[in-house]
Amino acid sequence: MNSFHAQHLTTIAHHANWSSRRQFIGSLGGLCQLGGQTGTLGLAGCLATTLAGQSLARTHFMPRAKHVIYMFMSGGPSQLDTFDPKPLVTKYAGQRPRGTGLTTERTTGGLLPSPFRFRPGGQCGTQVSDLLPELRQHVDDLCMIRSMYTVSPNHQPAINFMAAGSIDATRPTLGAWVSYGLGTENSAMPTFVALGGRDQRLLRNGFLAGEHQGTVIDTQSTKPAEMIPNLSNRRLEPSQQARQLKYLEQLNRQHLEGQGGFDPALEARIRSMETAFQMQFVAEEVCDIQRESAATLSSYGDTSFGHVCLLARRMVEQGVRFVHVENGSWDHHTNINRNITNACQTIDRPIAALIADLKQCGLFDETLIVWGGEFGRTPVSESEDGRDHNSFGFTMWLAGGGVRGGMTYGATDEFGFQAIENRVSVHDLHATILHLLGVDHERLAYRYSGRDFRLTDVHGRVLKELLA
Repeated sequence: MNSFHAQHLTTIAHHANWSSRRQFIGSLGGLCQLGGQTGTLGLAGCLATTLAGQSLARTHFMPRAKHVIYMFMSGGPSQLDTFDPKPLVTKYAGQRPRGTGLTTERTTGGLLPSPFRFRPGGQCGTQVSDLLPELRQHVDDLCMIRSMYTVSPNHQPAINFMAAGSIDATRPTLGAWVSYGLGTENSAMPTFVALGGRDQRLLRNGFLAGEHQGTVIDTQSTKPAEMIPNLSNRRLEPSQQARQLKYLEQLNRQHLEGQGGFDPALEARIRSMETAFQMQFVAEEVCDIQRESAATLSSYGDTSFGHVCLLARRMVEQGVRFVHVENGSWDHHTNINRNITNACQTIDRPIAALIADLKQCGLFDETLIVWGGEFGRTPVSESEDGRDHNSFGFTMWLAGGGVRGGMTYGATDEFGFQAIENRVSVHDLHATILHLLGVDHERLAYRYSGRDFRLTDVHGRVLKELLA
């Protein structure tokens, strides 16, 4: 059964009333068994989200994680100043040693040492920069990947590739694929939510239905009514809204019949309206971080990014599958020492608090945290006191959600320029994230324009070495 058939079954369900639609879902169990064919996961997620208000998603195997908090550090953090210490850069400061690959790039200067001291943390002893002292206290929970590489040193294609596994700006992003594949645990909230960022390259649904696009929560305000504009209907009571929605659904059914019974764009709008109707009763409460204790608020810090991280935890508590958190202050071509200090001070305490809070709430083991940018930075200088883009080797880390904490995987060369040991591609990362969610990346596919597409295309290896 492919996604084309799944869409038709969803259409059939929309022609039924609410009661029979629930019965319809119950009759589909055989279609959603483990090992189902292409598109079955998407069908399960779609039905779970739109018909019964309960999760009927089926995974290919037992998931280790139920949720993802993806912390995207837009611009490209310098691995050499945060997580990947390279003493030889200091030894050969200002030089471009032969035989290192550094001599092929002439637009930058010599080796630029990091002025920040690295110290071992936790029982594992992984070294982390003094820029991140709070996070270093949680290094036993981190699975550090020091051997990432990607396809482009330019922001736009690299961001597209990290988000969607392709430099094509029209493909669905990771969050959209997770939404399509697994559906929601709470039909009153979107499956894919974006906090602290509006970059549509990271939120797009591509050729997947519109319901899988990331829903932006405006975190510039802490007032719930302002964070999701026009959420509540101030003029109509819920019962009046329900009658209005039912009438609108009848009109949509008539329109569908006129379109031959199948209109994916219209169906996506119908599902969006159903979700929006239910969101008004829970979303404002979820967004109200002032409901937290004074101690919890203090632990995250009274900053914009602190509020975002706390909100991410509250979203996960409500069953949101994929929470996108963005921080865009990492493109340090000049004055990197000052700029990266400011960037790290912004994220250090809130991320450490998030890890501790998820543990206390019992959500850490089922929530996968992913941290990283679209690429890293060069070990050589640019504009004398900055670093250029580096797609050949950089660091990302994972935590919670079934990964091995306290480990370091892969390595760059002695100057931190290229990944040389256990190299990890973006496709490998995506395959591993899906695996942790119980999804086989080779079987999660969507037929579009005459061919089957998947997030990892024809690539990707699950990094089983990282699994707990």
